[in-house]
Amino acid sequence: MFETLTNRLNDVFRNLRGRGKITEDNVVEAMRQVRTALLEADVNLEVARRFCDEVQAKAIGQEVIKTLKPDQLMVKIVHDELVELMGPVDPRVPFVTPGPTVLLMAGLQGSGKTTTCAKMARLLLNQAKRPLMVAADLKRPAAIDQLETLGGQVGVPVYAERDHQNAVKVCRNGIAEARKTDRDVVILDTAGRLAIDDELMHEIEQVATTCAPHQIYLVLDAMTGQDAVHTAKAFNDRLELDGCILTKFDSDTRGGAALSVKRVTGKPIKFIGVGEKLDALEEFHPQRIAGRILGMGDIVSLVEKAQQQYSREEAAKLEERMSKGRFSLEDFLAQLRKMKQMGSMKDLLKKLPGMGDALADQEVDDGELVRMEAAILSMTPKERNNPKLIDASRRRRIARGAGVDPQEVSGLVKQFETMRNMMKVMAGKSLLERMRMGTQLSKLATEGGALPKFKSSTAATKRVLSKKDKRKRRRR
Repeated sequence: MFETLTNRLNDVFRNLRGRGKITEDNVVEAMRQVRTALLEADVNLEVARRFCDEVQAKAIGQEVIKTLKPDQLMVKIVHDELVELMGPVDPRVPFVTPGPTVLLMAGLQGSGKTTTCAKMARLLLNQAKRPLMVAADLKRPAAIDQLETLGGQVGVPVYAERDHQNAVKVCRNGIAEARKTDRDVVILDTAGRLAIDDELMHEIEQVATTCAPHQIYLVLDAMTGQDAVHTAKAFNDRLELDGCILTKFDSDTRGGAALSVKRVTGKPIKFIGVGEKLDALEEFHPQRIAGRILGMGDIVSLVEKAQQQYSREEAAKLEERMSKGRFSLEDFLAQLRKMKQMGSMKDLLKKLPGMGDALADQEVDDGELVRMEAAILSMTPKERNNPKLIDASRRRRIARGAGVDPQEVSGLVKQFETMRNMMKVMAGKSLLERMRMGTQLSKLATEGGALPKFKSSTAATKRVLSKKDKRKRRRR
């Protein structure tokens, strides 16, 4: 989301870094460029102006111009101001005892409200809660069907009354049902509209007054930019929101809404939707987002994603196999599949410190992982456990099965051997040393050195078959 803003800010700090000594005028000029970058990112005009004024006052007040490395101090000041701009935030849901805890989801039509309800239910399940979703969107056709389908996918029951047109009664009855069935959280999926209108607001106000929800979340579409901020302000004036949920955070939108909502409305962003899958809802942490904006990576989020995929027992077994050099292609295949579940390769690499600039002009194709997986699946179990068995004829067989060239299978095996040796060395290192080596390995991957580049499977298959035909002709 913040790619353009990150690049612009890095250019500003790079210009400061290139100067042996800077003056107050240099700081003023730098902040002028920062303000331009924020406005280009669709940040609210008043928010951008106030942000730059505060950074400039702190920069001059801390005598940045007299330090040996003024660019580093400027980065710290900007980072701290970004955190203050978006926070403080406590994304945890305040559960009540006795329950159920009632969460009301509001928002415009098309913002992803119903899907976010299912994502929230999935997130609560991971916290050992027993949620119930209530289908209170009685205006949009098939809204109840959609919520029931999503509920089935995440394994959460849905309370619905298809013959009712009174959303207040449906919500009240849904909460009563939660008490009967021992559900400790209720998620109310209310109706949305294409625009803010009195009918929408009046209905949601009635639901809020009657059901007294413990948290009211407004679901906003990040791609609507400043319109999302205006929507948040209008809803907050009528409902007194507890926080916002920003969807489509993984899109290529400019990110102005994320930086403006808290300052304009006084209500923080508490969760962000980072993908289409139902497990793609994350807590919003201003410190981590500020680090991403400034190209510092987000190693904490990366570790959290990894912890969701790996148990301690699995990690210990993997560590042992790595240290003894017994890491096989079978193990590698399992890791590839876990990486695919964690998100796109480029997003994962960007969370590593220092990888933002390295990936600026690089195309990281997730299709490479799919083709690598196909090549490994075309091997026999013996070949996966002992790649040295793969000779020329086996390479041709594997290539035909995966739809790639034999040379590419050979490249995969060679690169795997290199990676296995590196993992053996990493197994005995500290966490800091592993991070450094991992960053080096990731940079090699983006430059084409660590992962083999597979060609189009269809074209590769035709080439393999044509070579086979030529050999047959020569034999004849």
